Amino acid sequence: MGAGFVIRPEEAADHAAIDQVVRGAFARHPEEVALLVERIRASENFVRELALVAEDDSGVIGHVMLSWVGVENGSRSRILCLSPMSVRPDRQLRGVGAALIRAALDRAEAAGEPAVILEGIPAYYPRFGFERASPLGFVAPSASVPDAAFMVKRLPGYDATLAGRIVYPAAFDHLTH
Repeated sequence: MGAGFVIRPEEAADHAAIDQVVRGAFARHPEEVALLVERIRASENFVRELALVAEDDSGVIGHVMLSWVGVENGSRSRILCLSPMSVRPDRQLRGVGAALIRAALDRAEAAGEPAVILEGIPAYYPRFGFERASPLGFVAPSASVPDAAFMVKRLPGYDATLAGRIVYPAAFDHLTH
């Protein structure tokens, strides 16, 4: 897969390095995204085994987490959300983010989860099988979320009755759209 890096679950000892990666990757709003990671990690929606780091000889170079968000009017009360995904600026465009996303999706699928949603760059995420969520009946958590950016990846257990209104938990409250 990737040349020169490994992907593994995050550990407590990685938190400071992850914070630096997130701040570097989201340089336009570093506090906001770093706080999101901390708040998800501290919440009941955190899925420890689905928080992954990419590491090379220089240390942690990437991070991704899947956590639970609510679903109203769907057949399940919650669904996994991929957010955020960060790669250290000096390691971007080398396949690190792609490897992290694939590893996270593979683990979600192995755990029997039926789908993963995200708010992301429309030109980037479809290569991983993400598609616009609204045609499948999902409703974005906020009217400010661009329709093209609100996507879902259907996994083998997917069922049309999963769709509903996505409700972000309190960990997302500080985010501005």
